[in-house]
Amino acid sequence: MNEERSLKRKLYTLIIIPIVLTLIFLVTCIVIYGADSTLGLIGIGIFSVVLLTVVLAFVKLRPLVNSTLVTYALEQGKIQKELLEDLALPYAIMDQEGMILWANRLFHQVVGVNENKRIRKNVDNYFPVLTPELFKSQGTVNMDMEYGDKYYNAMIKRVDLTSVFESDSEGEKKADNIVVVMYLFDVTELKRYMKENEEQKLIAGLLYLDNYDEVMDSLPEMKHPVISALVDRKINQYFINIDAISKKLEKDKYFFVYRQKYMPILKDNKFSILDEVKGVNVGNDIRITLSIGIGCGSDSFLTNYEYAKVAVGLALGRGGDQAAVKLGDSVTYYGGKSAGTEKATRVKARVKAQAFEELLASKEKVIIMGHKRPDADSFGSAVGVYRLVTTLHKKAYIVINEVTSAIRPLITSFKGSNIYGDMIVSSEQALSLVDSDTLLVVVDVNRPSLTECEELLSVVHPVVVFDHHRQSNEIIRNATLSYIEPFASSACEMIAEILQYINEKPKIRPVEADAMYAGILIDTDNFLTKTGVRTFEAASYLRQVGADVTRVRKMFRSNMNEMKERAKGIANAENFMNMFALSYVEPEESEDAPTVIAAKVANELLNVDGIKASFVVVKKDDTLFVSARSVDDVNVQVIMEKFSGGGHANIAGAQLKDKDREEFFGELKEVLEKMYKEGDI
Repeated sequence: MNEERSLKRKLYTLIIIPIVLTLIFLVTCIVIYGADSTLGLIGIGIFSVVLLTVVLAFVKLRPLVNSTLVTYALEQGKIQKELLEDLALPYAIMDQEGMILWANRLFHQVVGVNENKRIRKNVDNYFPVLTPELFKSQGTVNMDMEYGDKYYNAMIKRVDLTSVFESDSEGEKKADNIVVVMYLFDVTELKRYMKENEEQKLIAGLLYLDNYDEVMDSLPEMKHPVISALVDRKINQYFINIDAISKKLEKDKYFFVYRQKYMPILKDNKFSILDEVKGVNVGNDIRITLSIGIGCGSDSFLTNYEYAKVAVGLALGRGGDQAAVKLGDSVTYYGGKSAGTEKATRVKARVKAQAFEELLASKEKVIIMGHKRPDADSFGSAVGVYRLVTTLHKKAYIVINEVTSAIRPLITSFKGSNIYGDMIVSSEQALSLVDSDTLLVVVDVNRPSLTECEELLSVVHPVVVFDHHRQSNEIIRNATLSYIEPFASSACEMIAEILQYINEKPKIRPVEADAMYAGILIDTDNFLTKTGVRTFEAASYLRQVGADVTRVRKMFRSNMNEMKERAKGIANAENFMNMFALSYVEPEESEDAPTVIAAKVANELLNVDGIKASFVVVKKDDTLFVSARSVDDVNVQVIMEKFSGGGHANIAGAQLKDKDREEFFGELKEVLEKMYKEGDI
């Protein structure tokens, strides 16, 4: 080694110096001899003795010096090796492929190999996460990993041995001189303390009884304390099991706090309190359901509480009977198996109508839009809002970019009158109409990406939302007024109710009543799906103001080609798990609304005995459209959310880009099987 050679040169120099001095002494003696021969001879004699002594010492001491140097080097090597062997950290030397070349005692203990045996395996045999690619990194790599019941932080570093072993030329430097060293730091205790600290964090939760008033109204007054006590007992017992502190805020609202360590338990049993409370029965025909909102993910308890309020609002907005866990920006839903119970009271509709009327008072212009590729409900509810706005002497426009066969009969009926000449505008025209006196109303949709013109949401304020679809994580966040009623059959039903609470009673024309009645008719599949008392009341109101049932029926009769396509869709159906019908339709290229045919086929398949849900797909351009329908307690909205879709518990759908039919059905079958095994279906 370079250091060893340098040391040798220094030692040789130390030995040669006396020889040089002796030679100088000889020259001095010769000079003295020239002046005085007697002194010169004495000096030469002394010189001879000194020279002989130095030569003999050099000859005798050289082997001893070399031996001493070697012994010292060996002792130093042994000391260094023992230090590495006894190093308080597991330490290993590997080649660039991860083959262990040498390891100290602690490393042998960690991997469970006798320290007297040399490890002849690749390191990934013990630590699979340590792949060869890691050993090619030029810098130091740090990685956390688990082995056995311990956690380690591995520090991996490449070492170039060419800086250790001297080479005669650069050409002799080889890649073989590269080794990889690894230290393992035991962080098990640190991880345990970090986990304990995380588990002690407080999580805020809110629990609301969805239909408390409806259940109480359905029972004799003497049973009210009984059912209230039973529900309280169920809820309190549930909170005790998770060591939670709970407080009843109102007759149907609870606040609770618990430690994060119990969150996995709640998730594993999928918030079993949802089903436990539904089992409370003292003669009530309506099952009690509840909604839970949980906020977590923040170091601030106040922020977690705000998250909980948002989460319970989302759970209620999706129809209740479910738990929503808000972790930062992400929301996870549990439960939601039932379709929910219709609210008998119209108080909410009246309050929203009055709030909407107050908003309109400060604006002169209203732009109304539904979802892309509008259907009868989207257009009908937009027409209802149009009539409400014009009744209050404001200018209104409806944004429609594409007139499909789903709304063409309705559009045609409006084009026959000069009154509606400028009612329908495109997205570009709508954007040009926007000013400070403009109000935006969104109907039949609450997801920004599905609106007819998403850009309007960012340029118009205030924004009002009227929708009957359950909310997802994607919502219109800047809405000043939001009326989302998932229990309603359609957006037209909601608008029909609102129209009845406007102070200046609107005079609805027959063509407008037809459009709204058609929206209810299509969304309920001729009053067969998701209909309640309020649905028939809304239909009755529209009938009173001029809706003609026969006229609407004629508008939406199917032609012969469509009937054939529907028949093919039914023939293509596959019975999966004896409860799900999976099918597809292949309409003609000229068909501009293929999703309508798919929806009708899905509705038809529900008439098959034993079928609880149907899924029908149709391909249009590069998009696969899915129509999902269900009966009983199968919640197709939850299923469609697995594919970034949504809708109602009984009516839902999804749009999938660049995905073929076979691939979707394969994924759908896996989802259905998993949800069935886990009890979600």
